[in-house]
Amino acid sequence: MKALIVAPSWIGDTVLAQALFIRLHEHTPGLQLDALAPGWVAPVLERMPEIAEVIESPFAHGELSLKARHRIARRLAEGGYRRAYVLPNSLKSALIPFFADIPERIGFIGEKRYGLINRRHTLNKALLPQMAERFAQLAEEPGAPLPRPLPPPRLSSSSAQRAAAVAALGVDFPDKLAVFCPGAEYGPAKRWPSRHFAALANSLASLGYAVWLLGSAKDRAVGQQIVDQADPAGPPRNLCGSTSLTQAIDLLAAATLVVCNDSGLMHVAAALGRPLIAVYGSSSPEFTPPLSAQATIVSLALECSPCFQRECPLRHFDCMNKLDPQRVLDACLAKARA
Repeated sequence: MKALIVAPSWIGDTVLAQALFIRLHEHTPGLQLDALAPGWVAPVLERMPEIAEVIESPFAHGELSLKARHRIARRLAEGGYRRAYVLPNSLKSALIPFFADIPERIGFIGEKRYGLINRRHTLNKALLPQMAERFAQLAEEPGAPLPRPLPPPRLSSSSAQRAAAVAALGVDFPDKLAVFCPGAEYGPAKRWPSRHFAALANSLASLGYAVWLLGSAKDRAVGQQIVDQADPAGPPRNLCGSTSLTQAIDLLAAATLVVCNDSGLMHVAAALGRPLIAVYGSSSPEFTPPLSAQATIVSLALECSPCFQRECPLRHFDCMNKLDPQRVLDACLAKARA
């Protein structure tokens, strides 16, 4: 039995989808499960034992490119796939399995995809409040209850892989390492202020922690702001944009402590089982929580939150500005004592 996952385009969503992959293997022993995914999320899927092969989807966000989708579909048509699980809810995400004549095409109705999806689920947000639950529901028959609890996500990282990631950066591995992930791809409303990260870095450095900043090239400027505002005697090391996602996975796996905004790297750290402090403002820990017993959520839970906006619609950004560094430090120290 071969099945295809049409994966999400976001790192965090891809981690949250792993419960679905685990359930599919439980339902079908011997299943070969491949994934069609953008190159930027492929390293996450490659660290999941449930995924046999990752096939790159070359499309940018919102790109249609019907001819390119037909070419990929012709390749997949030779793969003998019996089922395709289409995780994004867009119409275009369902085109390739349809063009490839995969017999069962499973997903939520989404953008009126009645002809493209032929095993259709209807989303009940009240019954499935978490994104991970919505993905896992696709392993069940439409309308059937979702078995709970969900299996937690688990990404692999060996000691050799962690050592290689550190060696590639040419840095010494510290005894106590705090990794900050100060970015959030969705927008600035999800980012704890750089001055707060800098204050937290100063406090942890005084306790003997080395502080490293991880993120994409887009986060490099935010990382530099943190460095500039931190104590110049022992500033954090800004690695934003200096690592691949594969290296970032292994550096997170090596961390003593991780502090993240609600972001893809937050979900990666959770799936690696690292002690994690997750800072929430404009988004909801009810919808996309870090699925780990090692995670602590810090949020002011203001009346105006969650707004799910890219920027604060009220222009005061109280959900993050008023979440002071001492509160996050207390959570870090409690995690260190546990």
